[in-house]
Amino acid sequence: MGVPFRQQARIASYILGQRLRGRKRYPLVLMLEPLFRCNLACAGCGKIDYPDAILNRRLSVDDCLAAAEECGAPMVAIPGGEPLLHKEIGDIVAGLVARRKYVSLCTNALLLEKKLHLFTPSRYLFFSVHLDGLKEEHDRAVCQTGVFDKAVKAIAAAKAKGFTVNVNATIFEGMPAERIAAFLEFCRETKVGVTISPGYAYERAPDQQHFLNRRRTKELFRSVLAAGKGRKWPLTHSSLYLDFLAGNQTYTCTPWGMPTRNIFGWQRPCYLLNEGYAKTYAELMDSTHWDSYGTGNYEKCANCMAHCGYEPTAAADAAANPLKLAWVKLRGVRTAGPMAPEIALERQRPAEFMFDHLVAGAVKDLHTPAQPPANSPSPAQARAGR
Repeated sequence: MGVPFRQQARIASYILGQRLRGRKRYPLVLMLEPLFRCNLACAGCGKIDYPDAILNRRLSVDDCLAAAEECGAPMVAIPGGEPLLHKEIGDIVAGLVARRKYVSLCTNALLLEKKLHLFTPSRYLFFSVHLDGLKEEHDRAVCQTGVFDKAVKAIAAAKAKGFTVNVNATIFEGMPAERIAAFLEFCRETKVGVTISPGYAYERAPDQQHFLNRRRTKELFRSVLAAGKGRKWPLTHSSLYLDFLAGNQTYTCTPWGMPTRNIFGWQRPCYLLNEGYAKTYAELMDSTHWDSYGTGNYEKCANCMAHCGYEPTAAADAAANPLKLAWVKLRGVRTAGPMAPEIALERQRPAEFMFDHLVAGAVKDLHTPAQPPANSPSPAQARAGR
């Protein structure tokens, strides 16, 4: 249940084309957030802490399709919030599939069975169901009992109708390696692919005690991957990203690899970190001070090892060093011995906390009437001219 060969070939061809054009920065996956509203309130989430005036906003179908065209990435991930709450989510997905974009619809699956009729099975579409481990760990992570069982039931229903289903797992401190191994074995038996990543320490998340630091992440993934030798777990990551999680690669993140478009615009610098918005994709790429972000550059990035920042780095490394990729695939991820050097943090700039300022500006914009073009008549002039 790894990434289908056709999709791998498409991505590899895309990366090669970008390299041949001499482009240093290019997108791999568009993170398309059509809304922030969710039907869960997870303790480790920093995505839903907005007033209702913002949670009630939606991107239109046209907005979503235009973003995909503007960005040009071959893949589109649709997170949220909970995207199945969007009344036009079926039309959004259909439009992206018609454009031959590989679409990952991320969902907690509470509404999946009810909404399956909105979608058509396609090699370009797969559901990515959020599962943070087995029943005990997942229900605790989402702060609601029974969610794991509902998600598993929805996965079975979607598979029965011919849809491809993967799961995405966020790992937090306190989850033993043996329980993660048991979860991955469950995924193998359920025949679903798995995306797994350490949780990012959102500054607004209610639970700040269970985010992993980088050293702990590497130790934990070494233990997990050692337990998985020979089990053929259906991990959908590149071998080099898994090698990075196990502490064998010194990577810097690639924040532009998965640019984010949401109700405010193009979020800078990445999906996890919100420090302002650009009006267009071109503006995002041209005006963002990329070198001021990432581990070693910025305090908020110090412990991040999330796949949305580092999987694009691993993909670029694989394209530039195919023999290195082949060697890691052949031998498997090393789970013992010295780790690669860590990035020094002594020169990182301190964190800037701007969430409240950004939200205040967004709310003000919502309540500011749109100004007519300079040559438009005033309402009084328009009435007088009737």
